[in-house]
Amino acid sequence: MISVRAASCRALALLPLIVAAPALAQQSSEPAPDLSRDTVTVGAGLAVVPSYDGSDKSVVTVAPAVRGTVSGINFAVLGSRAWADLIADSAGPGWDFQAGPVLNLNLNRTARIEDRQVQALGKIKAAAEAGGFVGIGKQGLITSDYDKLTVGVSYIHDVGTVHKSYIVSPSVSYSTPLSRKAFVALNWSANYMGDGYAQTYFGVTPAGSAVSGLPVYTARKGWKDWTLAAIGNVSLTGDLLHGLSMVGGVGYRRLLEDAADSPVVRIAGSRDQWYGAIGLAYTF
Repeated sequence: MISVRAASCRALALLPLIVAAPALAQQSSEPAPDLSRDTVTVGAGLAVVPSYDGSDKSVVTVAPAVRGTVSGINFAVLGSRAWADLIADSAGPGWDFQAGPVLNLNLNRTARIEDRQVQALGKIKAAAEAGGFVGIGKQGLITSDYDKLTVGVSYIHDVGTVHKSYIVSPSVSYSTPLSRKAFVALNWSANYMGDGYAQTYFGVTPAGSAVSGLPVYTARKGWKDWTLAAIGNVSLTGDLLHGLSMVGGVGYRRLLEDAADSPVVRIAGSRDQWYGAIGLAYTF
């Protein structure tokens, strides 16, 4: 099963490279874009997501986003997660070293739980999580001076008393413009959870078992999931650096180990998770 999934990932990774080459060649006579100028992108859209982490039912939610570069510092607020790369980017081909803080508001199982058994376990308070990330990227890799491969890892910890634990998330992403008006990106990531996180979101206590009918289950630390996602951005006015654009994305997440074996997933939900979003964004 691992080899088949790895082959599928490689095939998906090749797709944007095949599409990008002729599109960039057609743009070769145009002046190079000024990537050094400050930009801020504000967007919003609709997202279809599982009703909780491990659910087999989906809900529609609003997905706001802000992303920008100011004086070489990259930052983003995507839904309930925010981060900033405090190492200034040179905005040109070459190596890009990344490090900075990460803030997250974990809203898993705080509302809209579309399963009666899991709903009977009770809602979980929103968890405020904070930490940081490090990464390294290489721009100007394959298709042009503007494609980029990035490898990184983040660590966040509950700063309150909800799960009192942590998540470690390695990731690999590749992005490339197809022209001055179109952009695609692929991302693979995974999550490793601590004991407290595992038991809070995937465990079932004796009291919870009595009210829900789900068997008692103790979840331990380990790999929680991996995710493969793709995103596209097409300019409707201007180009990728200014104007209105349409953004869309799809993602697949596979729950693993104790998370996948949990009754809230194995009995009440599914280890296969699908995501989708579409919206509009404006870059200043």
